[in-house]
Amino acid sequence: MEELKARTRNYSLRIIKLYDSLPARGAGRVIGEQVLRSGTSVGAHYREAIRSRSSAEYAAKINSGLMELEETLYWLELLEGAGLVTADRLAPLMDETSQLTAIMVTLTKKAKRQRS
Repeated sequence: MEELKARTRNYSLRIIKLYDSLPARGAGRVIGEQVLRSGTSVGAHYREAIRSRSSAEYAAKINSGLMELEETLYWLELLEGAGLVTADRLAPLMDETSQLTAIMVTLTKKAKRQRS
C-alpha cells in the first residue's frame, strides 16, 4: 500500500514536470492541461480507494484510477505524435503508465473476486 502511494505520487510529480516543460500556447497548452488532470488524478483515486468503506467502493475507485491511466496514455501518445515531446523523453513515463495500469487491473480483479 505505501509503495503504491509513493509510486502514484511520484507519477503525478513526473506529470507535473512534463506539463511545466510543454509550450504554454496552442496544442501544448491544451493537451498539457488534459494530461495534467488525468495523470495527477491517478494517485488521488488510489488514496480514495484505500479509505473506501466497502469492497464495491474500493473497486470503483481503483477502476476510476485505471480509466485515468488510460486517458493519460492517450494524451502522452498525442504529445509524441504531435512532435511536442520526443519518444525517448516519454518512454520512461509511458512505461510507468503501463506498469501502474497492470497493477490497477490486478487490484480491480482482486476486489471484484472478493465481492463475489
